[in-house]
Amino acid sequence: MGFFSSFNISASGMTSQRLRMDLIANNLANVNTTRTRDGGPYQRQVPLFGSRDTAAHFPAFLAGWQRNEGGGVRVVGIVKDPAPPRLVYDPEHPDAGEDGYVAYPNVNVVMEMTDLIAASRAYEANVTAFNAAKTMASLALEIGR
Repeated sequence: MGFFSSFNISASGMTSQRLRMDLIANNLANVNTTRTRDGGPYQRQVPLFGSRDTAAHFPAFLAGWQRNEGGGVRVVGIVKDPAPPRLVYDPEHPDAGEDGYVAYPNVNVVMEMTDLIAASRAYEANVTAFNAAKTMASLALEIGR
């Protein structure tokens, strides 16, 4: 694995964590959205991460793995959390059902803030790895002086 692949791996991690933080911000912004275009309350969104494989076939992937070549991370998709909505009794609310309960989004502010801290730390770790690889590359160029 060369310097450029370590740059690519760190960059893919930073990009993925940035998207994760954007989704968390979107979830927090819609914590009280009881009516969407699709009908019903907003549903929490979460990213699905996967390996960013450069090889399309398993034998080629296995050969790269044996040489300790990494590919980084990529966002496979963005899915809606299937957890049920939070029901709050408020018969005066315009979106209340016949029973007086309002369906609020399945967004837990404490969990979102915890995920935001974890995403921020993962982003920082990728920045640190990127800077370390940059320093090593810079020092390697100075060997010949």
